[in-house]
Amino acid sequence: MKTYLIEKYGDQSAVHAAELPDPQPGPEDVLVEIYAASVNPLDFKIRDGAFKRILPYRLPLVLGNDLAGVVVRVGSAVTRFAVGDEVYARPDKDRIGTFAELIAVHQDDLAPKPAALTMAQAASLPLVALTSWQALVEKARVRPGQKVLIHAGSGGVGTIALQLARHLGAHVATTASAANADLVKELGADVVIDYRTQDFEQVLDGYDVVLDTLGGETLEKSMRVLKPGGKVISIAGPPDAHFARELGGNPVLRQAMNALSFKTRHHAKRHGVTYSFLFMKANGDQLRELTRLVDAGEIRPVVDRVFPFDQTREAMEYAEKGRAKAGKVVVAMR
Repeated sequence: MKTYLIEKYGDQSAVHAAELPDPQPGPEDVLVEIYAASVNPLDFKIRDGAFKRILPYRLPLVLGNDLAGVVVRVGSAVTRFAVGDEVYARPDKDRIGTFAELIAVHQDDLAPKPAALTMAQAASLPLVALTSWQALVEKARVRPGQKVLIHAGSGGVGTIALQLARHLGAHVATTASAANADLVKELGADVVIDYRTQDFEQVLDGYDVVLDTLGGETLEKSMRVLKPGGKVISIAGPPDAHFARELGGNPVLRQAMNALSFKTRHHAKRHGVTYSFLFMKANGDQLRELTRLVDAGEIRPVVDRVFPFDQTREAMEYAEKGRAKAGKVVVAMR
């Protein structure tokens, strides 16, 4: 099968096309012919080696973290899917590799593709939709009437998180460019902060939850718009010990993560709020819940551009350089 992979960590030049043997599904695996996959910032971080100490991938490594496609074979113990089913997924972190023609995915990580979506639209959703669900539903437990700030509302995570927060009944603020103000309002934002001309810290106050997708100074300032007891959940800030435990890390790794996040956690404590790091997990059952919301019209994908499979490198470069106006960049195999 054709793939796009890395043989060593590095920049975009490390990514190249290569032929690999077709994957062989295990008893509980589903072999999926991939019709489309989307590009995520996680792909760049993995390619660069940013996670090599905590996610020790074996090289060569096929990149790509979410997909939509059709089941072509099932393992002997598979009960949830059959050949011909249209599916989508974010494979488990240890089994990534969706920039390929085929992939074997555990049945528990798959879900039926939303019926109304094209393959390209469906492929844009799994990673960002699961990130939004695990941040807002699992970690924050957002309730109707709460005030939620979602940074970068026109980004991949932001476009879905806005819609989910609205579905949960929250009052939603977001940061975005003036050019995307109408889009983020349509997706669910009640308040739009133009990050180029406004300082969100000077405008917002008394928020219950912040979903931080940017890290750095934005993360620190976000703590100051929360009310006492508020929560900031970051996908871009320093990992914490809880994340190390989720990875099954040893005491040394947990201590290292604790040290990495000490300053941020201390800053949060001074403001009477809590900080947590989120590295989303594959979860087919949660994807099924999201499928229902998509099919009900509560959530819709936002796709900026679709590239053909033989332009996967160009698709990654386009996304990494911030050329997408809003939403996701997708690679179409078919």
